[in-house]
Amino acid sequence: MPRPRHARYDCSPGCPVEATLALIGGKWKGVVLWHLLQGTLRFNEIRRRLANVTQRMLTNQLRELEMDGFVIRTVYAQVPPKVEYSLSERGRSLEPVILALNAWGLANAVEAAGDTEIRDAAE
Repeated sequence: MPRPRHARYDCSPGCPVEATLALIGGKWKGVVLWHLLQGTLRFNEIRRRLANVTQRMLTNQLRELEMDGFVIRTVYAQVPPKVEYSLSERGRSLEPVILALNAWGLANAVEAAGDTEIRDAAE
């Protein structure tokens, strides 16, 4: 049954859904945010958790998340340099969205694919 036409359901170009997806819709951004929900991580810790991401791609995704205010990058002045990534308050505000995507994926995407690898990665 279609939903009634209502202003909050309209999504023409420039709508909030499109704007949100533009901010968090990078190939690895959602997964990075998922892992940072667990707590602060160093670059290589994130990279190990995302086996198929290249160093360049992860760097770009983290930079974009930082520029958009979702991630805080903390550099410690020591040798060798130490850099940590954590969620900002704005990034934490995405927690219900990321958790909902995870729940939907477990209920639908995993079932449709019959892929236990996706289920294992989500746990």
